[in-house]
Amino acid sequence: MKFLPLIWAALWRKKTRTVFTLLSIVVAFLLFGMLQGVNAAFNSAVDRANVNRLMVANATAFTESLPYAYLTQIESVPGVSAVSQQSWFGGYYQDPKNFVFSFPVEPLRWRRIGTEYRIPEDQFDAWVRTRTGAVVGAQLAAKYGWKIGDRVPLHSVIWTKAGGGSDWEFDIVGIFTSPEFASRENQFLFNYSYFDEARVFGKGRVGWLVVQVADPRASARIAAAIDHLFANSPDETETKTEKEFQQSFLKQIGDINFIVTRILFAVFFSLLFATGSSLMQSMRERIPELAVLKTVGFTDAGVLRLVLAESVMLCVLAALAGLAAAALLFPALRDAIGVVTLPRAVLAEGVVIAVLLALATGLLPAWRARRLSIVDALAGR
Repeated sequence: MKFLPLIWAALWRKKTRTVFTLLSIVVAFLLFGMLQGVNAAFNSAVDRANVNRLMVANATAFTESLPYAYLTQIESVPGVSAVSQQSWFGGYYQDPKNFVFSFPVEPLRWRRIGTEYRIPEDQFDAWVRTRTGAVVGAQLAAKYGWKIGDRVPLHSVIWTKAGGGSDWEFDIVGIFTSPEFASRENQFLFNYSYFDEARVFGKGRVGWLVVQVADPRASARIAAAIDHLFANSPDETETKTEKEFQQSFLKQIGDINFIVTRILFAVFFSLLFATGSSLMQSMRERIPELAVLKTVGFTDAGVLRLVLAESVMLCVLAALAGLAAAALLFPALRDAIGVVTLPRAVLAEGVVIAVLLALATGLLPAWRARRLSIVDALAGR
């Protein structure tokens, strides 16, 4: 610690160069925090998928629907404890930018499946009784200032009403929470019966089915039984665990992990050379100063530690600034991924990478400083 002022002064010997180097590292770790945070949020959602739940989709494509009648047939499969359904509504509120994750469901079936949702009993009863009733997640309600009793219009980019137009009106009768899955508090759920009666096309069909199994160890057997039940039918099925279903859904967007990894590799590879060249240039300019330090009693190992400490201080301080900026900006992504704070694991990983970056860029100039000959350095050779 007593050499900290010396290290700090050496860093700011060339202020312009240091500032630009710091900024490049800050931006790199800001990007790292945001991208890796999103990647971690998606992976966390997949890892926490319900092991007792199966997802049944059309075998042809996820976008193809299934007959509603499949629900009662699946209920007869041994080991199945409950069945519900969902469909993609594709709605937005007032402006296309205000996309809303909205799904028509049957309240009674949904409740047996959606055990992670918390809704007061009286609000649930009102949802069952109200044809145009809808329940919304607490985060979504807070975002738009919705409250129970409000009549909310949603515009669907997919479904048109029998009376014409794609604007649907719903009465908010309940607000639910999901403590274990915060992202689900951005959902908007409404009555399937109202939706099916009012739409122009697709009547009597659903997007996909959600199956609750009594014993997760029997999931593979039950999935095979469900698919066998509809084999060679006009609408064959593909049944997966909820985890596999979410993974395949994310892959339709893109391989998030692959994309993030490649982007960050390119960023840090470039940063390695930029920071390394900056430190090498600094060391070359300070050869006489380093020789003087050795003359007044600093050992070869002591000089090595000083130069390496400069690299560590530069990289770690800039990385912390970048990660702090990412932590401040990350809540802005809450509507998209449902995560409010940057995961601590990402912050810890960022600090470790910063230290490794410091060692990788500082070791060569530090080693050259250690091998520096006092006579040659002071002679200008």
